[in-house]
Amino acid sequence: MASPTTVLETQTSAAFPAVDAAAELHPAAAGNDFAVDPISSDLAKSKEFKMEAEATEERKRKEKEAAANSLKRTIVIAAVVVAGIGAVFAITKKLREK
Repeated sequence: MASPTTVLETQTSAAFPAVDAAAELHPAAAGNDFAVDPISSDLAKSKEFKMEAEATEERKRKEKEAAANSLKRTIVIAAVVVAGIGAVFAITKKLREK
């Protein structure tokens, strides 16, 4: 069996590497260079692109609806004006006959 000092020497030689305590306690002083996970980054970018595409499609759909509503409104107003003018002509014709 090995003596306690031999075991202790064996364990210390295979110990963890030294740690920079200042960098661990103050990470802002060490710099902000963090490793970026490429898969997560790609997923985030694809999600952003998807959201932008959906927003663009929604905006185009709303523009088409606005144009259609404007056209409908114009047609209804024109029909009311024509009906009003027709009513005025009919009333004046009846008044001329009497």
